[in-house]
Amino acid sequence: MKKIFSILICVLLTVTLFGCGNKGNGATTDNNQSGSNMSNTSNEEIYFLNFKPEVATVYDKIAKTYKDETGVTVKVVTAASDTYEQTLTSEVAKKDAPTIFQINGPIGYQNWKNFCADLSDTKLYSYLTDKNLAIKEGSGVYGIPYVVESYGIIYNNAIMDKYFALKNRQKTVNSMDEIVNFSTLKTVVEDMTKLKNELGIDGVFASTSFSSGNQWRWQTHLANIPLYYEFSENNEYDDPTVAGLNTKEITFKYAQNYKNIFDLYINNSGTEKGLLGGKSVNDSTSEFALGKVAMMQNGTWTYNDIKGLAGNVVKADDIKMMPVYTGVKGEEKQGLCVGTENYICVNSKVSQEKQDASIAFLEWLFSSEQGKKYVTDELEFISPFSTFSENETPSNPLSKETVRWMNKENVSSVPWIFTSFPSEIFKEDFGSALLEYTQGTKDWDYVKNTVITSWKNESK
Repeated sequence: MKKIFSILICVLLTVTLFGCGNKGNGATTDNNQSGSNMSNTSNEEIYFLNFKPEVATVYDKIAKTYKDETGVTVKVVTAASDTYEQTLTSEVAKKDAPTIFQINGPIGYQNWKNFCADLSDTKLYSYLTDKNLAIKEGSGVYGIPYVVESYGIIYNNAIMDKYFALKNRQKTVNSMDEIVNFSTLKTVVEDMTKLKNELGIDGVFASTSFSSGNQWRWQTHLANIPLYYEFSENNEYDDPTVAGLNTKEITFKYAQNYKNIFDLYINNSGTEKGLLGGKSVNDSTSEFALGKVAMMQNGTWTYNDIKGLAGNVVKADDIKMMPVYTGVKGEEKQGLCVGTENYICVNSKVSQEKQDASIAFLEWLFSSEQGKKYVTDELEFISPFSTFSENETPSNPLSKETVRWMNKENVSSVPWIFTSFPSEIFKEDFGSALLEYTQGTKDWDYVKNTVITSWKNESK
C-alpha cells in the first residue's frame, strides 16, 4: 500500500506539474497572443495630438468609445495651453508620431505642409458644407476645419417683428428674409430710426465702441470684409489669406463699402457720435441685452454675455444673426463671417494604414450618431459638416444661426482673413483713424490713406 500510495503521489505530482507547465505555456501563449493583438493594435493605433486642453477629458471618453466599437486604439495627447506648436514639433520627430494633428489655418499650413496628407477624396471633406473653408493648394485639400465660430449683425427678432407690424413703416422691405444686401438693410435701419420712439428703443445699433482695447470689431472684424474681397481678386493665390500675407501694398479698393456700413452704424446708434470714444464692447452688449437697441455687430461668443447680464430681456429664441452687408456686387450670396483656428490634418509621413485608420476615426466622430452626440453635447462644437442637422448644434442660439447660414444653398461664408493683417500697429492705426472720422476731426480720405500707408509700412 505504501508503494502504491507513493506511486499515486508521484503520478499526482507529475500531473500537477504538467498541468502547471501547460498553464504556464498557455499563459505564455495567451501573452504572446495578447502581444500579437497589441502589436496589431499598435499597427492600427492612431495618435491624436489635441489642441484644446479644456476638452481633453472628453476626447479620452471618445477614444474609449471608439475602441469599444471598433477595436482601434486612439491615443490622445493634449498639449498644454500655448505650447501646441512646440509640442507638435517635438512629437513629429518621434518614431510614434501623431497621425492626426492641427494647424491654425493657411499660415500654419505653410509651416506644416510637408506633413499634411491630401484629404480631397475623403468622405470627411465631402461632408464639409462650405468647401471654401478648407485649406487647399492646387487640387489638394490639406486641412479641414472641424469647429467654427462666426460673426455678423446680431438682431433682436422681437423688435424686428414689432417694426414690421407697424402700419406707418416703409413698405419696400417686409420681412427679415428680404434683407439680402446693403440697400435693403439701409432702408429698414433708417426707417427704424425714424420710428424708434414707437419701437421703444434708443437707436437701431448698439454703440460703436471705441474705448481703449475695444476697437477690434471695426479695425479687425469689419475690416475683414473689404480686404477679403480685395485679396480674393489676386489670381496668384488660391487662398485670400495667403494672398494677404503676400501683399505688401493694398489699394483698399472696397473702402467705400466699408464706409457704407460703418456710417450706417454710427448714424443710427443709440449713442451720440461724440460719446463713442468712451464706449466698450460690454456697453454695446448691455444695450442689446436690455432691449435698448435692435442690432449689434458681434459673434457667437457673445451669447453667454447676453444671457448672463442682469436685467436681460431678450429671449434666446429672438437672438438671430445676418451677414454684414456693405454693398459689394453679388453680396446676396454672402453669408456670415465664419472662421476658425482649428483645422484637422492627417500626417502624410505615417503609414498608409495609419492614415486610413485616422481618417476612419474622424469620419466616425463627425458622422456617426454617437460621435456627433459627443461633438454637440460635450465638445460643444459648431460643426461645419452636413452630417449635422440644425437640431444637432450647441444650445447657443448664435451657434444655431451659424449652422443655418452655412447650410443655405447658394450662400458662401466669408472666411476670416484678418490673420493676414501685418501687425497690431496696423490695426491700431486703422482704429484711431476711424475714431477721428467718427468725431468729425478727419474726413474719410484720411481714413483710407491711413489704412493704405500703415499696411505698406507694417508689411515691411
